[in-house]
Amino acid sequence: MTKAELLAEQYPDTELLQADGFDEAILGVVFDSMCAVPRLAYSRCKCLEILMKRDGMTEDEAVEFFDFNVVGAYMGEKTPVWVDDTYSC
Repeated sequence: MTKAELLAEQYPDTELLQADGFDEAILGVVFDSMCAVPRLAYSRCKCLEILMKRDGMTEDEAVEFFDFNVVGAYMGEKTPVWVDDTYSC
């Protein structure tokens, strides 16, 4: 069972939007006072690692792609949260 599936079971009444291809980077669910709904939280570091390994990108390519195409993709109030944990990379 994937992390997203496990979290969906824990929050059956909540639609958790996922970022395609980054399931291994899921950290958990965020409850934010600024946003009315819980959202999935992802590790930025792990997402970059996935892009480099899976897609053969350099680090600079992965950062540019991630920042523009993933972080920049707003999907409404349920948009996932990106945790900047680059200190752990």
